[in-house]
Amino acid sequence: MSLKLETKFKPSGDQPQAIKKLVDGIKKGKKNQVLLGVTGSGKTFTIANVINQVQRPVLLLSHNKTLASQLYSELKTFFPHNNVEYFISYFDYYRPEAYMPKTDVYVEKTSKTNHDLEMMKMSTKNSLITSRDTIVVASVAAIYGASSPVSYENSFFTIKVNQKIKRQEILINLVKNQYQRNQMATENGEFSVKGDVIEIIPSWTTEFNLRIELFDDIVESIHKIDPLTKKIISKENKALIFPAASYVIGTDDPNDFISSIEIELEHRLKEFQKENKQLEYQRLKDRVKNDIESLREFGYCSGIENYSRHIDGRKEGEKPFTLLDYLPEDTLLIIDESHMMIPQLNGMYNGDRSRKMNLVEYGFRLPSALDNRPLKFEEFEQYDFQKIFISATPAEYELNLTDGEVITQYIRPTGLLDPIIEIHPAKNQVDDMYDEIQKQIKNKSRTIIVTTTKKTAEELTKFFQTKKIKIAYIHSEHTTLERNEILRKLRKGIYDVVIGINLLREGIDLPEVSLIMVLDADKESFFRSKSSLIQIVGRAARNENGRVIFYADSISKSMQETIEDNKMKRQIQEKYNKEHNIKPKTIVKPIFEPIQGHDILNAIELMQKQKSNLKTKEEQRKNIIESLRKEMKDAAKKMEFERATQIRDLILELEAEEENK
Repeated sequence: MSLKLETKFKPSGDQPQAIKKLVDGIKKGKKNQVLLGVTGSGKTFTIANVINQVQRPVLLLSHNKTLASQLYSELKTFFPHNNVEYFISYFDYYRPEAYMPKTDVYVEKTSKTNHDLEMMKMSTKNSLITSRDTIVVASVAAIYGASSPVSYENSFFTIKVNQKIKRQEILINLVKNQYQRNQMATENGEFSVKGDVIEIIPSWTTEFNLRIELFDDIVESIHKIDPLTKKIISKENKALIFPAASYVIGTDDPNDFISSIEIELEHRLKEFQKENKQLEYQRLKDRVKNDIESLREFGYCSGIENYSRHIDGRKEGEKPFTLLDYLPEDTLLIIDESHMMIPQLNGMYNGDRSRKMNLVEYGFRLPSALDNRPLKFEEFEQYDFQKIFISATPAEYELNLTDGEVITQYIRPTGLLDPIIEIHPAKNQVDDMYDEIQKQIKNKSRTIIVTTTKKTAEELTKFFQTKKIKIAYIHSEHTTLERNEILRKLRKGIYDVVIGINLLREGIDLPEVSLIMVLDADKESFFRSKSSLIQIVGRAARNENGRVIFYADSISKSMQETIEDNKMKRQIQEKYNKEHNIKPKTIVKPIFEPIQGHDILNAIELMQKQKSNLKTKEEQRKNIIESLRKEMKDAAKKMEFERATQIRDLILELEAEEENK
């Protein structure tokens, strides 16, 4: 199946020439190209058109999970009939295993798995292996260790109608592929058996379950059924069953690699004996022996990924398998916000190794655990994919790869100008900010505040809340989906203001935001460099009334360069607008529902359950709001503040929907 772009829009502004140059470069075999596109110029639309013309599998890397989810949603809209996949870390919370020698403190790995994201990672691998019409949006998780693509593909098994196969053989295959038998199966990766009927809940999708019916060791029928109602969705001639977990061992007999682990253990224990490290000797011996026993008995152990070098049959120091190994050779690699993504790719290996060296030196892990790692940057560079680097502020690395040749996309088809930059004194800035926010609220516009410290963000949030401002604070402890939800609520007007440190800079698409207030704008730092300031300013470039306020006591070099860059881009756009008689208009963009469901569904469910004789939905809504407000107060009295906050946000959303009607 070919990749098919569906859109009512046509390329305009700088887009046609950018698309042509990028496509020509790809066809001529150029290994690296740079697209320098300003915020709001439609870079994603440009890339969608390039993908449509070159008809090749795509991996798009994004340094920011929030931005990645936005790109995923947009590309899924552009290519509704193709495989658009999402591949990020499937942990909502992750604290890696570590040892601090100075304090003699060992910390076990702690994580909270997000099963929806894990499912999407498996769906990504499945699509890459089985079809070419695949576009993957991924975070830095793409360079972290994964199971061998050969082992993963070999774990697939197909069941066909009229196939002769014993029921027990199907069940054994399911268990081998880490499916769990459960007669009350409700979770992904489980199956139930009732006589000759096997129902499988796939690990890679929530759209359907598989029902397999046998008669006398013959597969009589295969149906996709609705997971909830159990009604038949479609009748199938065959079903391809993917594994239930993203990490696959690739052998039915763990002894195939256990002997290799035992050899390494014996060698390492001799080293500890020679160095008279008795504590480390005993610690390592006990741990690895216990892991080996678990592997022999169950085919699995806690921390199995630390033995991945032995499981994969790799040599010491050899690079791990990653998502990149699942990609076809002609994949087009697109690196979004490359000035941020490249340093992130470059920094992963060293941080991971420094943490694991302590674990190895003090007997918590075998040296082979060092080979369960992200790629080194030079290993990443060895993948021979054609690359497109996208950034409004490309760095030296990507510019050097292209000898400074850059494809520019300055003109916005919407005619929107770069926002006006104002400089306000830092003195009495809070009062000034409050006055500006009030003006914004009156005009039904949204605002972003960017600080440099967590403390400032928290204090400002508390202050504005006391002033009855609907404000939210985005911080690093929020999960990916929670951050998405806060930004969605900002767009919908549930919040008037969102405040953050560095989470709102690159690529976040919020056309309803017309004002950005930047604190400490003159404090030269990574967060206030020319590149960072240009990115921050760009967040207000999707609104015809876009403004940016720099709160500063002086004009720094980065501020001055940003202001000059701003003037240059405004002049180019103004000239284009005049020549084409364009009047700037704020971008109108649908507010995508979050990847995961939203708690508004609870309100709808509550509305359906209510046995009320009220005549209108509006009356029902008011009744629900009143009930929820009582529940919120009760939760607060019980000091269940997280629950109270969730209910409050739901009330705000319901009230906003009522006002919008």
